[in-house]
Amino acid sequence: MFKRPTKKQLLFRRIFFSVIATISVLIILTVTILFLLGFRLDSGNGRLAQGALLQFDSTPNNAEVYIDGKNTGVRTAGKQTVAAGIHSVLFKRDKYEDWSRQLDFAAGTLTWLDYARFVPKERSPQTVANYKNIVGAKSSPNNKFMLLQETADQPVFQLADLQSADVSLSSLTLPATLYSDPATVGVVHSFTLNEWNNGGRYVLIKHEFNGQLEWLMVDTENVSQSINITRLLSVGFKDMKFAGTNGRTLFGLADDNIIRKLDISSATISRALVSNVESFELFDTNTISYVGINPSDNTKRVAGVYRDGDDQPHVLRQVDSLDTVLKIAVGNYFNDNYVAIAEGAKVTILKGNYQVSGNDDMTNLKQFATMDLVGPVTQLTFSPKSDYILAQAGTSFITYELEHSRSATGNLDATEAAASTPLKWLDIAHVWNQQNGKLVMRDFDNSNIYSISAVTGDFDASISQNGRFFYSIGKAGDGFTLQRVKMILE
Repeated sequence: MFKRPTKKQLLFRRIFFSVIATISVLIILTVTILFLLGFRLDSGNGRLAQGALLQFDSTPNNAEVYIDGKNTGVRTAGKQTVAAGIHSVLFKRDKYEDWSRQLDFAAGTLTWLDYARFVPKERSPQTVANYKNIVGAKSSPNNKFMLLQETADQPVFQLADLQSADVSLSSLTLPATLYSDPATVGVVHSFTLNEWNNGGRYVLIKHEFNGQLEWLMVDTENVSQSINITRLLSVGFKDMKFAGTNGRTLFGLADDNIIRKLDISSATISRALVSNVESFELFDTNTISYVGINPSDNTKRVAGVYRDGDDQPHVLRQVDSLDTVLKIAVGNYFNDNYVAIAEGAKVTILKGNYQVSGNDDMTNLKQFATMDLVGPVTQLTFSPKSDYILAQAGTSFITYELEHSRSATGNLDATEAAASTPLKWLDIAHVWNQQNGKLVMRDFDNSNIYSISAVTGDFDASISQNGRFFYSIGKAGDGFTLQRVKMILE
């Protein structure tokens, strides 16, 4: 016969089941948190150990992922937890070369391997266009266009639109009213492609004639709107760089070694921003890194930074000999400012946050890391997203990965040093150069090195915006060719 439980028994049951439910929730929550933090049961010793989370992707994706030689069953894009320590990672995809990297994963860390770019096993160049001669080829920063030049003494260029598989070619001729002495007998003209603006519409062209130099800002969409900057401002410049994407604001190094800001729309030029400058580079739209001579002591070379709006430049390094190689580059990664300074064969990396523009100094930039090369640094650059630093000394180089504070070294093919050109950034994580007549691509850490195609001359090469084609300049009999290699197969 059923006996109704007493109030005391009911209360006990409620407390019991509440405790069980609470403990269960806490266990599930704890297990979930530990799982998200990368903790797993080590089958070898039966202990709970914290691992590392690996997030990966590839171009093209849907590649098999192997870790330490074992197929994980996961394909790119995906993620996998690994035990802390050194592991080899391998991506495999049919008809493509394998992609691999070995890394030391720290417990509790997240590592992104999302930059893998597969290279097809078959890499036969396709001809896009043939030319009798090529003296210049410059790719736009957004990889949408390439401007080609057949002869240096004629103001005629060809614009290649690389945005689709069917490359569109159009002729671009500078009007005679744009440059000086177009019809003067005996005057020899020379036109040189200098740089595109970040928006991929405007191009700076150097025009040299009769021992003089003038700068032309060419609008590739409407060449009639092009501007002779030198004529407009009545000031001579040694070098010039676009600031921003509108093509109307620039920074120029004048003949008196002073950097000034130029506004083409209003035809105005700023006060002297930095003096005694030998060379400069522009980061983003408003930060100038420069190397020059100390205005107070012309026996000393200095490297510094100037931000648009500052009252004065900030000298970050001074060397006592003009024979000492001095280079500087700046970047910004995850809201931290970084400055790399090369003094001879040593590179010092500074980290901090710039103060607001004005009179504030940059003493809060502190030493973050150093790199030692085998010889004086010949080039120093940040990657497009500023997460890697590349320092090159001849045929040797070092890259530094800011997020994980690790470096990698490499050497170019030194069998014919004169045939090895400096490394250039192809995208956010790959570099390329020409070695012994071959276009060579490699990951930033000197892994996954592949010869893409035969090339000629010191011309630009670029990956199309969608990553489908790798464009370069090659030889075709007695002439030249704009060629491409298909990087993403159908």
